Amino acid sequence: MMTVQITCPECGSGIHIYPSQEAKLAECDICKHSVDVHFTPDHMQSHLVDCAKCGRKDFFIQKDFNRKIGVTLFVLASIAAIFTYGLSFIVLYAADFFLFKKLKYVACCYKCNTLYRRVENIEQIYPFNHEMHDRIVYSGHDFQGKPLHH
Repeated sequence: MMTVQITCPECGSGIHIYPSQEAKLAECDICKHSVDVHFTPDHMQSHLVDCAKCGRKDFFIQKDFNRKIGVTLFVLASIAAIFTYGLSFIVLYAADFFLFKKLKYVACCYKCNTLYRRVENIEQIYPFNHEMHDRIVYSGHDFQGKPLHH
């Protein structure tokens, strides 16, 4: 079953919710702020067509890894490189390679950054595109789920 992680607009915490026709609000466990959600029958079948939070159809895929942890590991490897003559980067590269092979993809909404895990149609969603991101976030462009072609 698909799981949804919405970022709380008040405190930035993750709100985890399972798709349900009855669910109209998702409440943050930290600050108790409520976020409107709208799940469709597609969501119940783990099929991602539109965003449950903002209703947009523009998504990208990425590996399911916490970016803060990745940056922290890189900083630690950089500091350790002084004492290990760069061997810490080789260890970090090996760990990164292993994780890249093992971690699954998640779908992310360009507009509201809502994450969708265990999506059945994940192979139909394209990787991140900087131009699409900028057009959606900064100018409100709506691609209707179609990829950007030049």
